[in-house]
Amino acid sequence: ESVRVPGCAGGTRLATLLSMRSRLTVLALVGLSVATLAAMSPSSTIGNAQQGQGAIFRSGTKLVPIYATVTDAQDRLIPDLTREDFEIYDNDKLQELVLFENQVQPFTAVLMLDTSGSMTDSLKLVYAGAEQFLTRLSPQDKVQVGAFNDKIEFNGVFTSDRDELAAALKDLDFGYPTRLNDAIDQSISRLAAIEGRRVIVLLTDGEDTASKTGQGEVLDRARADEIMIYGIGLESVYFNGMQRVRTTPDKVLRKIAEETGGGYYKLSGTRDLGATFTRIAQELRSQYVLGFTPAVLDGKVHK
Repeated sequence: ESVRVPGCAGGTRLATLLSMRSRLTVLALVGLSVATLAAMSPSSTIGNAQQGQGAIFRSGTKLVPIYATVTDAQDRLIPDLTREDFEIYDNDKLQELVLFENQVQPFTAVLMLDTSGSMTDSLKLVYAGAEQFLTRLSPQDKVQVGAFNDKIEFNGVFTSDRDELAAALKDLDFGYPTRLNDAIDQSISRLAAIEGRRVIVLLTDGEDTASKTGQGEVLDRARADEIMIYGIGLESVYFNGMQRVRTTPDKVLRKIAEETGGGYYKLSGTRDLGATFTRIAQELRSQYVLGFTPAVLDGKVHK
């Protein structure tokens, strides 16, 4: 079994958990492996012990909340753990678990889709897959849909109205270059003033070709604003005017997803789009909320 912790707004898969606020070691006492945990405010993801970069306890931090996803060896979600099944360590020191919730926690998300030229043949299936995410929203969740190509587009407003969101999906525009970093940056701006758990779910099939915003800038901002990013990298095939070409999803998206505590899925085709969007929705609705109060607010990296 393994534990993954999405943080304040984020979490990573079974790899590295980074946090905006701290980097912790977590031990789950139900036969789960010792894992690296990234605590962000308000969420984080637990993964197997792969070393990653630490995060900083900033002054003013009182409670460090963590959103944790726990799966078994078959990657099935485990929903019925208790407070006694978790321990949190900060710099190798056991911390008191002062917050534990296993109820569904609402979130606000931007659902951002690549609609550049290489996606033309896949868009109908992408929209159908994205609807699987939307149909699993609770009345307390809110989502805004968007698209990126040579421009960045947001359609509608943050809402829990599934019909309105599905209609907004079908009204997205398309273009040719791919402004991936700019799309993430502007999505963060959309979420900046919103309270609570904030998430970006982004799908792309290629590399960034036209952004004005650098990947380092986007990653720093996502960490600072404590936004959890889930990425789907889709390999698609399109005609470039001369021949059929298979795309390669931007590796930067994987890095950003993992380092903000989100998850990354690489798909070799469109067959698993619906299942992947469904899984992301299920994870967001199956996370435990853990929290502790750090003894030291020293502005230093904690592990």
